[in-house]
Amino acid sequence: MIKREAEEAVLRMAEQFPAVAITGPRQSGKSTLAKQLFPEKRYVSFDDKNLRELAKANPVDFLLAFPDGAVIDEAQKVPEIFDAIKYHIDKDNMKPGSFILTGSSQFRLKKNIKESLSGRIGQVELLPLTISELKENGLLKKDAYDQALSGFYTPFYDTDKHYYPEDWFENYIDTYLEMDISEQINTSNLSVFRKFIRICALYSGQMLNMESIAKAVEISAVTIKSWISILQSSYIIHLLEPDTNSLGKNLVKTPKLYFIDSGLLCYLLRIENKEELILSRHKGAIIETMAVSELLKNRTNKGRKGNLTYYRDVNGFEVDIIADWKKTYAVEVKSDSDSESKLSKNVRKYIEQRGNDTDGAVFYLGNESMRISNTDFVSWKDWSDYKKQ
Repeated sequence: MIKREAEEAVLRMAEQFPAVAITGPRQSGKSTLAKQLFPEKRYVSFDDKNLRELAKANPVDFLLAFPDGAVIDEAQKVPEIFDAIKYHIDKDNMKPGSFILTGSSQFRLKKNIKESLSGRIGQVELLPLTISELKENGLLKKDAYDQALSGFYTPFYDTDKHYYPEDWFENYIDTYLEMDISEQINTSNLSVFRKFIRICALYSGQMLNMESIAKAVEISAVTIKSWISILQSSYIIHLLEPDTNSLGKNLVKTPKLYFIDSGLLCYLLRIENKEELILSRHKGAIIETMAVSELLKNRTNKGRKGNLTYYRDVNGFEVDIIADWKKTYAVEVKSDSDSESKLSKNVRKYIEQRGNDTDGAVFYLGNESMRISNTDFVSWKDWSDYKKQ
């Protein structure tokens, strides 16, 4: 079983809050992590129709069967359980870490948490596996392109199973549309939403252009804005906002769009093998997508906000990623395997403008990490470990 880097954050939350929610995309390992970390707790899954009906009939009394709390999976399927948990937390002064909640439908789960458990619950976002987690378990691909193509969803690394990416991702999108999106939009628009997801894939690594997407999908920009929010809330995409450190420059104000998983992105772009990826005009965007995702996981696995932006001024000068953590880090992502000082040109220019409180890095596809001319050249195998804090 793969040891997850989010374990410490979940346990930290369980030491403080009477309830803890593990949120994240489908197939990221939420249920497995909850059961692994709290083996002494009773496990309840509302996928079980009988348990679901019992809980709906009298949720307050249902929880009396779990005086020490429980791991409740698919909690969103019984919305009444959230008020019942709140009742028991307040009435019985339940100790930290009593209830651990997970669920596959993030919209309903988050809605119920917000309405019933605000102030009583700690939350940790669990994204798909990291490069570091795969490396430590001997599961990392030998080649960066193969890894980008495979992606990071947990079922692909279950040694007891063997999935074909084309089949698995097709099923993943079908399930996502049927179980998640059908609750958010008119079901007659599901086929249009499927097209919308594929169009968005063409824009991963680019500034978000709602007008262009709207034209391609043939719906209004207002609807596109709403649907982008849906993709973001359900962990399909992440928006990288522009850097707010103006440096006396006029900056663009448009966010950049990135998919959370490079494997899903490759599937949507209809890239089926390494050769197609290497020759694809989207190669740079796919590698950049993988890098942004690894830095994002670096933070969410610690229960922290990503605090990632990008820098671009009106003259076109750009740095791919600005990580505002304990220190500011300027990161350029290159789909090259050779470390050359010229690759760090933009990073060095940004640091000169910001001053000594900023460090720089170039994420590249080589197999060795090194420091050249005061810039870290970070191998793709070390992206998720960069400046862990």
